[in-house]
Amino acid sequence: MSDHITHDPAYDTVAADDFAAMIEVPRYGRRSAAFDAIISATHDHFWDPLDPAYLDFAQPFDLKRETIMPFDAVFELRTAVADRLDEGQKIALANEVARWNLSSLLHGEQGALSLSASLCDILLDPGAQEYAANQAREEARHVTAFSRYIQVRWGSPLPVGEALGALLAELVAAPEVYKKLVGMQMLVEGLAMGAFAGLHANARDPLLKRMVQLVMTDEAFHHRFGKIWASLTIPKLSAEEHARVEDWAAKCFETLLFNLNNIRQRQSIYAQFGLDWQWVRDACREIFTAADRREGLKQQTNIFRVLVKTLFGAGIITERTRATYAAWLDVEGLESEKDFMIGDAIAAEGIEYLREINRGRRKIGQKAA
Repeated sequence: MSDHITHDPAYDTVAADDFAAMIEVPRYGRRSAAFDAIISATHDHFWDPLDPAYLDFAQPFDLKRETIMPFDAVFELRTAVADRLDEGQKIALANEVARWNLSSLLHGEQGALSLSASLCDILLDPGAQEYAANQAREEARHVTAFSRYIQVRWGSPLPVGEALGALLAELVAAPEVYKKLVGMQMLVEGLAMGAFAGLHANARDPLLKRMVQLVMTDEAFHHRFGKIWASLTIPKLSAEEHARVEDWAAKCFETLLFNLNNIRQRQSIYAQFGLDWQWVRDACREIFTAADRREGLKQQTNIFRVLVKTLFGAGIITERTRATYAAWLDVEGLESEKDFMIGDAIAAEGIEYLREINRGRRKIGQKAA
């Protein structure tokens, strides 16, 4: 199964339907210790999205009077679109855009859940398999949390955009481990950490701020799983294998950069305000240029900047594809930065918050026993 490009025994795989390989006696004794630290840290960031001790979904937020995100975070309202809307419609549009973005994150969490579960079927190493199962459990609670939040604020999520939906489907179905780990654990998880950091910094709904912080306490470890793969695999790749991984990463980057927030992708939002999506697209193009996109990518919390920094840190980007990223980002600046990911501090603060809650709850349980 050379297409998997693993090189390290921790990532050896079998066919998804080869259960016989999973119950071979020698397999149980071949366990990598590479993932033990992130598995054992699970108790430090345990949380239950259905327990109000962690998240109280009864907290009110008036979507008719307040916006989930500030107006200046809604690009459409910085264009001629705003001139066609009254104050109430501006609030409604801003919240529909927030609904779209949070729905996309929900779909991404479901993709991560399904992908983690699929890894359990093919990873032969018991330690790697246990980590994948652990991540599947954590992604499941993210799906629950985002589903519940969207339900209490809007009733239901919006459908997935075709570009994101197609990429997630490709990642989940891919038989190659490197596509799953580079595509989801590094690219999508890196992008999500940037998105969550932006939400935590700017969201006006205290419930949403707390929820994304708790999600980030998990995602920081998921992202680390991809980095472990890179450290064990990238240095051992042949030139042909490295090119394959590198080209795959560049393809995913461009797909996400040009399509994730594409106006056409979310055209269903505008019809309810009597706006033609093509007119909205043109209005946005009038003030948003390639130079504006590049300027936005300089911000520390920009989701694509976080994503590319992950690829550089993993040694995936070389001169072959450097120009793909340099067209949009200051790659020299990214390379010179320390190994720090935006969102790490927020996640660390969240873990301390969870330790305090869980410490108190364990004491209560011990007394009851």
